[in-house]
Amino acid sequence: MHAVPNIRIRTIRDLPPRGDADYVLYWMTAFRRPGHNFSLQRAVEWSHQLQRPLVVLEALRSNYRWSSDRIHRFVIDGMIDNAAEFAGKPLLYYPYLEEIEGAGKGLLAALADRAAVVVGDDFPCSFLPRMVTAAANQVACRLELIDSNGLLPMRAATKLFTRAFDFRIFLQKNLLPHLAEFPESDPLAGVDLPQINTLPATLTKRWPAANLKRFKRRADELAGFPIDHSVPPVATAGGCRAAQATLQLFLDSKLSHYASERNEPELDATSGLSPYLHFGHISVHAIFDALTRRADWIPDKLTGRTNGSSQGWWGVDANEESFLDELITWRELGYNMCSQRADYDQYESLPAWAQETLAEHANDPRPRVYTLEQLQQSRTHDPLWNAAQRQLVREGRMHNYLRMLWGKKILEWSPSPQIALDYMIELNNRIALDGRNPNSYSGIFWVLGRYDRAWGPERSIFGKIRYMSSDNTARKFSVKRYLEVYSH
Repeated sequence: MHAVPNIRIRTIRDLPPRGDADYVLYWMTAFRRPGHNFSLQRAVEWSHQLQRPLVVLEALRSNYRWSSDRIHRFVIDGMIDNAAEFAGKPLLYYPYLEEIEGAGKGLLAALADRAAVVVGDDFPCSFLPRMVTAAANQVACRLELIDSNGLLPMRAATKLFTRAFDFRIFLQKNLLPHLAEFPESDPLAGVDLPQINTLPATLTKRWPAANLKRFKRRADELAGFPIDHSVPPVATAGGCRAAQATLQLFLDSKLSHYASERNEPELDATSGLSPYLHFGHISVHAIFDALTRRADWIPDKLTGRTNGSSQGWWGVDANEESFLDELITWRELGYNMCSQRADYDQYESLPAWAQETLAEHANDPRPRVYTLEQLQQSRTHDPLWNAAQRQLVREGRMHNYLRMLWGKKILEWSPSPQIALDYMIELNNRIALDGRNPNSYSGIFWVLGRYDRAWGPERSIFGKIRYMSSDNTARKFSVKRYLEVYSH
């Protein structure tokens, strides 16, 4: 087994491993998968080095913001897959579901009290950083957080990048060494670890392991959880197995025409992987590995160009280049923002030029103003916008190009740009499976000028912010069938 690169390890409590401990604890919160997972790999390292059993805690609390049947169901799907994947492996997998608000309080501290080392996931977004900060005060042993977010370790970029072009140049100059430092596809393969079969009864009685067999995707199985039941589950299943099937479908059926068709609402040429990436059911390393194996790619094919172009660096065909730019440049640009700025989700994090032009037009008359409730219920005058919102509500996702239009119209129809931002965050994070993620914040804030430039001519409401309209979208792309599918 290869060691996890030091640049991906962030020590929160710098204590020596506890010598009289019962096990090593991996606290799985963001990278909810059994493979291509640097966090699990680091926990296995510690378990092997200390000759202590490995316990994996995967918990799902109930009082996180926007908690709902939709999100719970997707995460529980992943827990079911993980339980199956870990069966027969040299570890104790401990899934926990908080069915009464606050019931899970103290679980991590109780487990950590018997741990030599606690290894956790280093995710820069949503409530997880605050949760880790709180946990650091509860854990009295060594606590490490591991970055298994992207091909580029977050700490490899020491500055904030405000343009994709500049970040792409940085990647072209600095990514190659990190491509040689991949996580193990199965960190437990061929590893001989001490085993532990049970945890103390005092612990499991207070915090019983979840009975995952009871979850069979019935309509009422989450009714007892203290979460939002008005956002129902969707047909899309979560978990590492569904993620792998989605990746395979994309590689087999969609990648060959990705560049030319990914913006077409009716063709659905996008990968569909963003929810699985968000919940950690699949890693960018696994996707990159599968694509490059298929393309018979090796690092020698890199062209060596460092001009910031989105084409012509990887040395593969245009479809693969286009997808890799979305998967790596644009996705990891969002992680750069969230890791560099604590206010990544605040209006004040917008570029100065964007704030200035929006302020200059803040009092411009709005031709229409809609409430959050009207937007959520698709009650606008715009059929294409309504269709996109219905897709979001029905499927937990929205076509990528239409999501940009969706945000632009919310800006146009809101009393102020600040309120527009609040509406976008609320609708996206509450309803979308891939919300609450650095990448989704990139998309929302792009609507208001992040990662963009000033555009002309200057317009009412938008000022120098890039403008989009449903009429122009309908002229560029075929949307007739899309409108029919999501007409109600």
